Parts: sequence; C-alpha cells; structure tokens
Amino acid sequence: MAFTYKQVLFNVIVLLSIFNTCNTQELKFGFYKKTCPSAEAIVKQETSRIISVAPSLAAAFLRMHFHDCFVRGCDGSVLLDSTRNNKAEKDSFPNLSLRGFGSIARVKSAVEKQCPGVVSCADILALVARDAVSDKHGAFWPVRLGRRDGRVSKSSEVLANLPAPNFNISQLKASFASKGFTTKDLVVLSGAHTIGVSHCSSFSNRLYNFTGKGDSDPALESNYTAFLMRRCKLMDAGSLVEMDPRSYKVFDTSYYRAVANKKGLFTSDSSLLADGETRAYVTRHAATPDRGLKSFFGDFAKSMVKLSEIGVLTGNQGEIRKTCSFVN
Repeated sequence: MAFTYKQVLFNVIVLLSIFNTCNTQELKFGFYKKTCPSAEAIVKQETSRIISVAPSLAAAFLRMHFHDCFVRGCDGSVLLDSTRNNKAEKDSFPNLSLRGFGSIARVKSAVEKQCPGVVSCADILALVARDAVSDKHGAFWPVRLGRRDGRVSKSSEVLANLPAPNFNISQLKASFASKGFTTKDLVVLSGAHTIGVSHCSSFSNRLYNFTGKGDSDPALESNYTAFLMRRCKLMDAGSLVEMDPRSYKVFDTSYYRAVANKKGLFTSDSSLLADGETRAYVTRHAATPDRGLKSFFGDFAKSMVKLSEIGVLTGNQGEIRKTCSFVN
C-alpha cells in the first residue's frame, strides 16, 4: 500500500500524541496558543524573509539546531555568548563555523515585540530550522513547543558530544546511540548534508598525506579527489566546498547517490557504506531518487522530531531569555 507524504506526516503526529518521556511531557502542540498565538506565524514569516535573501542559511540553521541539541539538549545553549569567566559552546572549535546567530536574534526580536518574555530561544531555533528547510521545498516535521532556555554553555563540553566529520561508522553509531538514536536515525540525519557547504579544514586530511605517505583516502572516487584537491590546496582551511556535489542548494536524496558513488565529502559520509544497515539505506535511496524522496522526507521528519526533543528543559527549569545571546 502506497502512503503519501501527508499520510506519513499524519502518522508522525499521531505517534507524538501518545509518546511521552519524563523530559518531554510538557512539550505540546499549540503551547503558545493562549500566551502568544501568533508566535509560530511570526517565526515562519521572518524565516521566509531571511531565506529569500540568504538561502544558504537553511543549512546553517539546521546545523545550528543539531549542534545545540547534541550538547546539553535542545536548550538554546549554543546561542549564548562567552563571558569573561566562561568560554561558551559557540566559541569551541567545531562551532566556529556556525552561521546565522544574527538571524536568530532578528527572529527573537520580532517575537519579543509581539509577546515579550514568553517564547524561548530554544523553541525559536527549533522552529527556524524546520521552517528554513521547508521553505526550500524540503522535509517538514511537526514541532512540539514548550522548551525553556538553558543558563549554562561550556565550550569544553562540545567535542565530547558532537560527532566529528572524521568519525568511522563505529564512532558514529556510538555517538548517535548515546543521544537515543537508532542506526536508521543516523543514516537519515546524515542526509541533511544534501544542502550546504563545508570548509576545507573539515576533510582536507582525506586529500593530503592520509596515511602519512603523501596519499589520499582510497574511499574517495579518484576524479572526485582530484576535484577536491583543485578546490582545496594544501594548507587551505578556509575555502568552501559543496557537501552534495550534485545539488547542494536542493533538499533531496542526491546526497545518497553521491555517497554510493564514493563522493561523500566527509569520512563520516563514506563510513555509511561500512555498515550493512546504513549501506542498504544509502543504496536504496540512491537507486530510486524519485520514489525514495517521499520515503526520505518521512524518515527525516521522524528523526528530526526525536532530535528536537533531546534533553529539553520544561516547566520551571531554565528560563525564557530576553536576548538569546545572554542569560537574564
């Protein structure tokens, strides 16, 4: 029996209505219905305006949301600035390339004008990430609201929690499992690399002196290696390269075709071919891009719902920040 994308989304919502854990029991749809009924509409409108001017920020918002949730849960801690006595998450090495903080502040400001002190930065980031991807005709997922903002942000906690681009499949599975994800979630969320770009520094180790003998990573297709070496000269850390060489501006399944053809940009991308379950998902969606798109969108929606509810603060925990970059 064939299911439409709307049916898949409906099933996700139904599952959410009966799924509760101790730290998500106060998240719900329509959380701001009485206190700020226009909140979601304001976020959507502002996000659409931002993406119309800077479409590349869709990938940036999605990455920021991921980085926020993997460290201390989805509490907006990645948005906090460092202080004299504390180096915050955003100033850790993996987060130095995050973009879009000013845009999140813009959305927050628009919401604050309508409903001061009501809507958390954590909720705004979760909504912006969803709306930005959807605005580019990508997947759409339901977002339950009610997150509170964390008061703690430590640079020292980032490396231990974020999966690195040079992770092998065993490291990836362990990292994702530690956050409650399945192996399927891992390969599905990796599909987010279908949009966006990366600095050369995140993968240049695969191009030059890979094993200490002046060689390149044999897991990369040779012509793709040559292409990357033209884009990233030795010691070039700042240049940008598309994560999906076929359609880095479009949210689709072409990422899986790239990985299947040994054109995964990161070691973590290529590692998906080293496990039976992840390899099967990659090859299936690479072989049937049109039929696989609905399947991928449905899978991505389910996995993003799980991501957006990692370790959330609710009730009287945390606070509702007035400004996303500082605690009250």
